[in-house]
Amino acid sequence: MADISPLEAEALEFIRALIRIDSVNTGEAATIGDGETRAALFVQDQLRDAGYDTTLVEPVPGRASVIARLAGSDPDAGALVAHAHLDVVPVEAENWTHPPFGAEIHDGVLYGRGAVDMKNFAGMLLAIARAFRRDGIVPRRDLIFAFFADEEAGGVWGARWIVDNRPELFAGATEALSEVGGFSLPLPDDRCAYLVATAEKGVTWATLTARGHAAHGSRPTADNAIVRLSRAVAAVGAHRFPLVRTATLERFLEVYGRASGRPFDGADLDDDLERLGFAASLIGASTRSTASPTVLEAGTKTNVIPSSASARLDIRVLPGQDDALRDELTALVGPDIEIAWGRAVHAIESPVDARLVDVLQDAITAEDPGGTVVPYLLPASTDNKHLAHLGIRGYGFVPLRVPADFDVFGQFHAADECVPVDALHFGTRVTARILREA
Repeated sequence: MADISPLEAEALEFIRALIRIDSVNTGEAATIGDGETRAALFVQDQLRDAGYDTTLVEPVPGRASVIARLAGSDPDAGALVAHAHLDVVPVEAENWTHPPFGAEIHDGVLYGRGAVDMKNFAGMLLAIARAFRRDGIVPRRDLIFAFFADEEAGGVWGARWIVDNRPELFAGATEALSEVGGFSLPLPDDRCAYLVATAEKGVTWATLTARGHAAHGSRPTADNAIVRLSRAVAAVGAHRFPLVRTATLERFLEVYGRASGRPFDGADLDDDLERLGFAASLIGASTRSTASPTVLEAGTKTNVIPSSASARLDIRVLPGQDDALRDELTALVGPDIEIAWGRAVHAIESPVDARLVDVLQDAITAEDPGGTVVPYLLPASTDNKHLAHLGIRGYGFVPLRVPADFDVFGQFHAADECVPVDALHFGTRVTARILREA
C-alpha cells in the first residue's frame, strides 16, 4: 500500500466513498430513494473541484446521472464514452459477513455492494478524470465521463432516458467503455486472459398463459389451466436452444485457444468449455439463446380451479436469432398456450478488430506482459445497449487482475461482494493508460 501512486490512492478512496452511499435500486417506483442522486452529487462535486463543467440530469427525483467532457488532441477522432452506473441491487444484510455499505477492507480485500458492480469503475473513472485535468493530460480523443442512474432496472431513468432526451451530451461519440469484462482468467504458466465484451445478448420477456374452465376443486377438469401451463413451463425449463457459433464466439475460441495452448477442436464445444472452470458457465451462456421461467401466477383459493394461469420468462437472445427464437418457443409450448411478448432490447455486436481492442491489449501488456485480451459475448446487458441507439459501439472492460481462483463474475449481485484491493490499483493504472491512448 505504501508504494501506490496518488492516483491509485484517490481511486480507492472514491470507490469506498461511493460504496458507503446506499444507492440501492429496487426497480419499483414506490421505493425510489435519493441514493443515486446523492452519489451523482458526490461525483459532480469532485469533478467541479477539478475544474470540469458538468451536466446533472435527474428525470425523476432520486434518479440522477452526471456527465462531463474532456477535450482531446485529435479533433477528427470520435469521442470515447467512459461510463459507470451509480445504482446497485438490493442486499439481504443478514447474509453478509461484512456490512454491505461499510466499504471495509479485510486481508487486502474490499467488501461492499458495488465493489465490482460497479462502483469500482466509477471510482477509477472519477480519479482519472480529476488527475487528467489536474496534471494537464490531454488524451488523444475527447473523453465523455458518464455516471448513470438506474442501470439495474434497465436504464429507464438513466442512460436510456438521456439517449432519448439529451443525445447532444454524446455528440461525436463513436465508442464506449464500461462493464462487464476486463477481469482475468487463468492461463498456463501463471499468465492471464482478460475478457473484453465486444457483444451482448439481446433481452426480452414473454408471458405464457393457459386458459381453461373455472371449476370447484373437488371436480377435476380435463383443461386445468395450471396443469397445461405446468407442462409448457417444464418444456421450456428442459429445453436447450441450438448452439450458434457467432463471430464473437469464434474469436473467443480462436484467441483463448491459442493463448492457452489448447485449441478448441469443435467436436463437443460444451464439454470443451468445461476446462474454463468457474468461467465455463459465463462463456457457455454465450453459445445459445436462453429462456428462463421466473414468475408463476395462478389461482387465489385452494378449492377453486382457476380459469387461467400464467408464467413469465426471462429471455436472452443471441445476435440475429430473434425470429428463430420466437418460432422455436412457440412450437415448444404448443398451440394451446398464448404468448405475449414484451419489449425487445436487441443484441449488440461491436468490431472485434477495432483499434480500441488493440489499445486495451497494449495497456494490459504494459502492466502484465504475458496478458492476452480475449473478446467474448456477454450473456447479460449493460448501458452500452442504450448508447448503441446513437451509433456508439460498446465494449465491456474493467481491468482487474485477480488470483486464479477468484471468480469476479460470481461477485455480481452476490452477498459479501468483494474485490482484492491490488486488483483495483491494477485497474486504475490500466484504465488511465487506455483513456490516454484510446
